[in-house]
Amino acid sequence: MPHRMTELHNIMPISNIPSVLAHGILSHEQAAGLQHADVSMTDVQDRRDKVQVPGGLRLHQYANLYFDARNPMMYKRLEQAKSLCVLSLTTDVLKLPDVVISDQNAASDYARFYPASFLGVLNFDWIYADDWRHPDDRIAYWQHKSAKCAEVLVPNAINADFIQKAYVVSDAARANLLAAGFMNAVDIMPRLFFR
Repeated sequence: MPHRMTELHNIMPISNIPSVLAHGILSHEQAAGLQHADVSMTDVQDRRDKVQVPGGLRLHQYANLYFDARNPMMYKRLEQAKSLCVLSLTTDVLKLPDVVISDQNAASDYARFYPASFLGVLNFDWIYADDWRHPDDRIAYWQHKSAKCAEVLVPNAINADFIQKAYVVSDAARANLLAAGFMNAVDIMPRLFFR
């Protein structure tokens, strides 16, 4: 396992925490049956709805995690940072049956999918880079931006027992997360939220 990969991330609205604690982190398809806040982008979800993972399920049938939540998705939600948390999950998730990894945003036309044991094919230098901009190379910028959103895809749901702690942007967000019933450690890490 790559030495930099000590945890996996899920960007979650704090208002969804009671549901997560009761039901786990759900696939898009399973979450549709529950009332919840959704921070996803409609155009991306429309693309994801059309993706079939080779030899696996449809993309919306997987609960998804990032290797690093400090990514373009988080940047797009900069103004919502105070209402979000990043759930940190143990890498033991990768040992669950039928877990798939993607080398970039799984909705990308160029995404490749692998069994979880193929971590060595991922570009962790790009995944964990602080900045994905390449001012002199537009193609490298697009590729890096997508690689920052490489995913771990778990069929249907991820049990809340895999959650080890959470990150928030501020003391106020920490208080809201604890008030929502979260009982694990909560670290304040503005940098993760581009603050």
